[in-house]
Amino acid sequence: MRPPSPSIPEKEFLYTSLKESLRLDGRLSMEIRSPTLTFGDDLGWVECSLGKTRVLAQVEGKMVKPPPERPYEGIITIHSEISPMASNEYEPGRPSDEEVTITRMLDKVLKRSDAVDKESLCILAGQRVWHIRLTLHFLADAGNMLDCACLAGIVALKHFRRPDVEVVGDEVTVHEPTERAPIPLAIHHTPFCFTFAFFPDPTIPPVIDPSQLEQRLSAGMISIALNAQRELCVLQKLGGVPLDPDEVLKIVIIAVQKAKELNGVVEARLKEDWEGRHVEVR
Repeated sequence: MRPPSPSIPEKEFLYTSLKESLRLDGRLSMEIRSPTLTFGDDLGWVECSLGKTRVLAQVEGKMVKPPPERPYEGIITIHSEISPMASNEYEPGRPSDEEVTITRMLDKVLKRSDAVDKESLCILAGQRVWHIRLTLHFLADAGNMLDCACLAGIVALKHFRRPDVEVVGDEVTVHEPTERAPIPLAIHHTPFCFTFAFFPDPTIPPVIDPSQLEQRLSAGMISIALNAQRELCVLQKLGGVPLDPDEVLKIVIIAVQKAKELNGVVEARLKEDWEGRHVEVR
């Protein structure tokens, strides 16, 4: 069941506030909510929060036989489903337009951008490769679930460690974490996603990381995925708001700066978590 549309007073109040560069949660127009990363006991288990928006990511790995057309590459699959737990506007078994958009964008950002080196997942050519499965659970929707899910997904992939494998001839031996230290995935780059909301009134400036109300009252959104090295991975525009090329370039420059800041936060949290773990090798 979809919730009722925002009332006229709500709409007018939000538009008036945004014209004065004020947001209802006290942020500036180009300020994202501070991300909070919580790591579980298992490697590859990460809960990411942007304000009250929460997404849980979990990575698992198992050995499978590769498809004959790609015998030297591992397999990466992304599974995500938005349940009514996130918000009452989502129904189980019936994917909404937003869910389809998020799933496609996650596939482009985390899989097609070659963030993970698939060839490094090969164990024995044509016989054994690693199948990495990323599962995303949407726990709460307070706006901009896409950026939160992308952040949770890439951090979970960086946090995950697979068991060490030894190959002698055609015999494959998988070592337990107690025998040999688990190995991190080979990550080429770390893409982050940033969403900007545009409004029907051209005098209202665009905002980054829109809240749920801002998202509902926006006339269009642009999602930009890039890494701290200024490499643009994906640019997706939703809605019919016409934009000048200069305006798009401005938000790309802002996204580059935000990506550098976010990369520093992620690396610091991963280092802090890894130093707090005791990996014993006998």
